[in-house]
Amino acid sequence: EVQLVESGGGLVQPGGSLRLSCAASGFPFETYSMTWVRQAPGKALDWVSTIGIDSSTDYADSVKGRFIISRDNAKNALSLQLNSLKTEDTAMYYCVRGRRGYTIPRGQGTQVTVSS
Repeated sequence: EVQLVESGGGLVQPGGSLRLSCAASGFPFETYSMTWVRQAPGKALDWVSTIGIDSSTDYADSVKGRFIISRDNAKNALSLQLNSLKTEDTAMYYCVRGRRGYTIPRGQGTQVTVSS
């Protein structure tokens, strides 16, 4: 059974940082690209970033230069470092097994709230 468990969200002031984590199990993690998506209240899911099996990375223009995606295949773990956070980054963040465009399977999400 595929399991994806996100953690690390919270309340942070504009300009602050957070590090999100995703613990993966139930599939050969190292053979899949992994993706982060987010969903703000009342809005559709938005693609944030993808990391390939070769650790190549891709980012949405809205987060490029501020967010960093990484993976640790030995620990079956995916991470997203969020820097220089803005109020518009407020959303539920999900990790997804697969390339950009995939939205399932995904975890239960972790809430990021950016507010002063």
